[in-house]
Amino acid sequence: MERGMKGADFRTNQEITWCPGCPDHMILESSRRALISLTEKGFKRENFVMVAGIGCHGKIFDYLNISGIYGLHGRAIPTSVGIKLGNPSLNVIVFAGDGDTYAEGMDHFIHACRLNPDITLIVFDNQSFSLTTGQATPTSQLGFKTKAQPFGASYPINPIHLALSAGASFVARCNARDIIHTQKIIEQAVMHKGFSFVEVIQDCLVFNLEVNERDSQMYKLSDKERSLKKALFHAQEFDYNLGNKKIPLGIFYKHHRKTLDEEWSILVKLKKKGLGWKDLKK
Repeated sequence: MERGMKGADFRTNQEITWCPGCPDHMILESSRRALISLTEKGFKRENFVMVAGIGCHGKIFDYLNISGIYGLHGRAIPTSVGIKLGNPSLNVIVFAGDGDTYAEGMDHFIHACRLNPDITLIVFDNQSFSLTTGQATPTSQLGFKTKAQPFGASYPINPIHLALSAGASFVARCNARDIIHTQKIIEQAVMHKGFSFVEVIQDCLVFNLEVNERDSQMYKLSDKERSLKKALFHAQEFDYNLGNKKIPLGIFYKHHRKTLDEEWSILVKLKKKGLGWKDLKK
C-alpha cells in the first residue's frame, strides 16, 4: 500500500474514514504529535514500529506513517512482543481497543503486565464493540443492553486496577479530547523502560451513548511519584459504570524493573549494538 510520506509529520496520504467527530481523530493527532516530539528528543523515526488490533482504532495503521503490522483480533500484544524480541532496538507501540484487549486478548494483556516487555500499549476505550455495531465489551457498564446482550451486560472489569495487580510498570489514563495531555502521556509511556499501558477514554458517537460526555467527572492526578497502594486506591475511584464517580487521569504508577528483553543476554548485546537477529550473520 502506498502510505505516502509527507516530510517528518508522520501523516500518510490515505483518506480518513472514521466517523466525523469521532475521538479516534484526536487520539491519532495526539499520537502523531508525540512521535514528532520524541524524534526531536533523539528517537529515530525508522525505529518506531506499531501493531494495530481489530476494531475502529485499527485504522490508525493507515493514517500514521511508521512501519507496522495489523494483528489478529486480540493478538496485537503477542505480535508486538515478537517484534521486540526480534529486534530489541525498536520502539514498539500497540494500538488496540477495549474489546480487542480485554476480551479476545485478555490473557496476553495479563502476561504482558507480568512479564514487562519494553513496549507501549495504547487502548482506545469507548466501552463497546463499535466496529461490529455496538456489542458490549468487558468494560461496558452494568446493564448495557444490545442485540447480543438483550438482558444487559454483566459487571465491568477495571483494567487500570487489573494492570496494577498484574505487575504493569507504567499505568496511565487519558481523555481523548485532551490532545495535549494525551500527547504528553504517550511520550512518557514510550520513554518508559518496560511495559507501558495507557488507557484512553473516548466517546462513541453512534453506540453506547450513555457513557459519553463525562469530562466534568474527570480530574488530573498530580505528577508526583506514588506508591502502588495509592495507585490502586485511585484506580478504584472509577468502576466504568454509570454515575457521578470521579475519573482520575494521568499516570497512576511508574516503576522501573527488569524488562523481558533484559532477561536474555543475547538481546542485551543486540540492543547495545543497535542490531536485530538478522544482523548476527553479518
